[in-house]
Amino acid sequence: MAKEYDVVILGGGTGGYVAAIRASQLGLKTAIVEKNKLGGTCLHAGCIPTKALLRSAEVYAQTKKALDFGIEVEGVTFDFSRVQERKALVVDQLYKGVQHLMKKGKIDVYEGFGRILGPSIFSPMPGTISVEMQDGSENEMLIPKNVILATGSRPRHLPGLKVDGEKVFTSDEFLTIEELPKSLVIIGGGVIGVEWASMLTDFDVEVTILELGDRLLPTEDVAISEEMYKQLTKRGVKVHFNIELDPAAIEVTEQVTIPLKDTTVEAQALLLSVGRVANTENIGIENTEIELEKGAVLVNECYQTKESHIYAIGDVIGGMQLAHVASHEGIQAVEHIAGELSIPMHYANIARGVYSHPEVASVGLTEAEARSHGYQVKTATFPFKAIGKAIVYGEPEGFVKVIADELSNDVVGVHLIGPHATDLISEAALGIFLNASPWEVGQMVHLHPSLSEIMGEVALAIDGKAIHF
Repeated sequence: MAKEYDVVILGGGTGGYVAAIRASQLGLKTAIVEKNKLGGTCLHAGCIPTKALLRSAEVYAQTKKALDFGIEVEGVTFDFSRVQERKALVVDQLYKGVQHLMKKGKIDVYEGFGRILGPSIFSPMPGTISVEMQDGSENEMLIPKNVILATGSRPRHLPGLKVDGEKVFTSDEFLTIEELPKSLVIIGGGVIGVEWASMLTDFDVEVTILELGDRLLPTEDVAISEEMYKQLTKRGVKVHFNIELDPAAIEVTEQVTIPLKDTTVEAQALLLSVGRVANTENIGIENTEIELEKGAVLVNECYQTKESHIYAIGDVIGGMQLAHVASHEGIQAVEHIAGELSIPMHYANIARGVYSHPEVASVGLTEAEARSHGYQVKTATFPFKAIGKAIVYGEPEGFVKVIADELSNDVVGVHLIGPHATDLISEAALGIFLNASPWEVGQMVHLHPSLSEIMGEVALAIDGKAIHF
């Protein structure tokens, strides 16, 4: 028997389950269809497990430097099996939390693969969801008034190169390895590649990054990219820029051999970090008028597709492809369905982070972007080495850079590289959201000693009034 809902969400990742919670809060009868586990990529194969591994790597690296803090520790080693066990425990705890939230919100969860049907006996419009149940039981038919596509994305592969999970990996396969290789080549120097490089070099793996462009973290400010290169190479990571790569020429035997234009790179394993692809296949889009662009679902400012009762959010629509972005897109889509007023998303105001060592975080425009937008740019940079708590932490490397418009004096971009950057960025994001001027941020009294003092100092620095540098 078909079941009727106000909203059915295809995909129970960070975007999908948050949308379901908000729909439940608004009194909408809601269901989620999820083929694997609630929490999606972020919880099971992305944000959370990688950050758990990064934390273990950070603790190991810090412990090796314990004598710098007057602590004597001998024979520091790590047990990677226990590192993986801790990661699994972290994920499981959060997974149980998501399951609890579904029960609390009285949200029906269908464990299976959902597809959109075209007009049928169930509905004159496309949108009925057929669910192929995981347990092999008879397909369920769900008849929603509205559908939200939140099917996420998957790691991109390179044509001509087989991902075997033994020598050649994407982040999905690498998260479950039982033993670390002694050496690794990472193709791609973006966010994911840099995070893995930082983590694995802390775990004593010899890491080489191959980047097709001319710098690491190409979407960040140039100054951040240069500092990340300096810090990673200082720790032993090798980086090759502007590579010309033929995936079919990569030889995979006991070693992975990668011929480049002027040299050959060898390692025990290869990790692909070349972006992600929206999951739009086999979900019934061909049964609708929904349009795709470069493989992603096209939506309007309210996240409606060309079928106005079918919405799409998160990685499947391309864009920033960040978990917190997907969550808020889900909330906005649901509020539009419910007729609620909400503040439109301004993507330039959304913070982004790289959880490497050192951390990177940014919000707003880079200096190059600000100039291309026609702003009369003024900038200021303030180093962590002038902040007392950074010295106490033993992490004085890095800086914060502020970009402002000379005419309006508005802050248009903030970029950090250094300790706890992903926590510090929220003050900057709030400042941009509230249209704060550097003067206003500089007038706020920041706690001393704290890393957040750097935000006040750089705001003063843009008018030549910094105190400690």
